[in-house]
Amino acid sequence: MHTSLTRQTVPWEAVIAIDGADPQRLPAPLAADPRVRILALNDVRTEYVNWADDDDEFTDAAMSVRLTALQSAGVGWCAGWSQDLHPDGSTTLWECPAPPGRHEAGDVWTYWKTPADTIPIGPTTILARTELVRAAPMGGLVQGEDYMTAIGVTSLAPGILLRLPVYRYRKHPGQMTTQPGYDELESAAREHAWQYGRSLRSALRNHPSQPVFGDRPMETGAGVPV
Repeated sequence: MHTSLTRQTVPWEAVIAIDGADPQRLPAPLAADPRVRILALNDVRTEYVNWADDDDEFTDAAMSVRLTALQSAGVGWCAGWSQDLHPDGSTTLWECPAPPGRHEAGDVWTYWKTPADTIPIGPTTILARTELVRAAPMGGLVQGEDYMTAIGVTSLAPGILLRLPVYRYRKHPGQMTTQPGYDELESAAREHAWQYGRSLRSALRNHPSQPVFGDRPMETGAGVPV
């Protein structure tokens, strides 16, 4: 992840949540990089944020292309497709169920027909305004927590899904999704996030108010923490 960040063409800052592990275990290249801090979402200092897993990576233009699209359209978030990165270096493209283009607040959830279906958008492909992500918490789940934030972010503001990969999921034996017991909680996590999306969309439709983010101009040149 850190290596892919160093290839980005926009300013960035990484905020690492290490979940109770000893900070001394932070790899030397990260510890030596002044752009890396061991904190959490409340400590993000930049206008835009993208959460990610430390064993994955971004494509080289991931930050710049989404930042440009987000700012140009005046929306709250911008996402893209993802790829599975296999041990031999090959990749497999994953086109999420939500189609490319602009999506109004709450519409992404409609492409998640049932909790058992594939999630409508890749959570770690989303670059969003930091204040919007803070308004869409991860729900305290022990896994699948990013489903909650993805549904919250896309329900609270309009956004854009780009027709290109911006994130690579590295496939390896140590990843969480291959560990014993993972499947035992997956269905419950999906059900929780799906119900959250349905309730949030219903509440916003039945009690309309000014959107959190509309077509207002946005500032340029902001850093992008991950």
